Amino acid sequence: MPSLATTETLIASSGRKSFRVVFEGFLHLMLLACAVVSIITTVGIVLVLLIESLQFFRDVSVWEFLTGTKWSPLLKPQHFGILPLFCGTFLVAAGSALVAIPIGLGTAIFLSEYASPIVRDIVKPLLEVLAGIPSVVFGYLAVVFVSPIIKSLFASADLFNAANACIVVGFMILPTIVSLSEDVLRSVPRSLREAAYALGATKLDVTIGVVVPAAMSGIMASFLLAIARAVGETMAVTLAAGATPRLTLNPLESIQTMTAYIVQVSQGDTPAGTLEYRTIFAVGLTLFIFTLLLNVIAQWILSRVREKYE
Repeated sequence: MPSLATTETLIASSGRKSFRVVFEGFLHLMLLACAVVSIITTVGIVLVLLIESLQFFRDVSVWEFLTGTKWSPLLKPQHFGILPLFCGTFLVAAGSALVAIPIGLGTAIFLSEYASPIVRDIVKPLLEVLAGIPSVVFGYLAVVFVSPIIKSLFASADLFNAANACIVVGFMILPTIVSLSEDVLRSVPRSLREAAYALGATKLDVTIGVVVPAAMSGIMASFLLAIARAVGETMAVTLAAGATPRLTLNPLESIQTMTAYIVQVSQGDTPAGTLEYRTIFAVGLTLFIFTLLLNVIAQWILSRVREKYE
């Protein structure tokens, strides 16, 4: 016959087990609910974009929208060619990448391969602080600091121009490139470095010829993630680049990006339900498709350059 103490112990153990099963089941349901909410939110956004965009394309042909070279839906006569907005978005994304990628990769290589632990512990947190600065502050700095410098160097430059946006957005995405690339470079197996040193390679040879190629998949991922953020940047671009939808590749001219146009129309001056109002959904759908294609291309590139180690 089991003693009273043994019986009480078994009952307590059974109670704890039952509580653990109930708690784990509740936690499982909560995690499932979070996943379902994420999926529903994504599907809801896509459905809203599609429904409103389809109503827009009842009045405007898709061909005109995709190939038109003039964008003036709020003025008479109206033009609905999105190429000027697309060109402005591409110009800002490409220009900011030209600014951020060389500086970011060089900084990541320095922190990973050359900097002392003390320097790394100081510089990397400072870059993380840079990532926390609001985008509207970058836009303000572009207007009061960057723009006068560009105007002094190029007299033909507009006060609000694409170069302003490229510079400030380039510094905005810099921490993304530095942080991710530095982590990837430091994760390269030490055995690869030692093997290269054993063959007589110098520090520069090991860095450029071994470490960087071995970490190329992660470095490319940081580049593409930073470019995706540049494509979706809104406030800094709205303040720095202006609001002139223009089909140009001249960085000294005022332009307008897709996100900046959405901000312009969303301020409340355009009546809801009108054709002009529905342009923001058509532009949003275009931006969504463009970002999706960018992610698909990124996955394809990563699959081609990914390195695997055992």
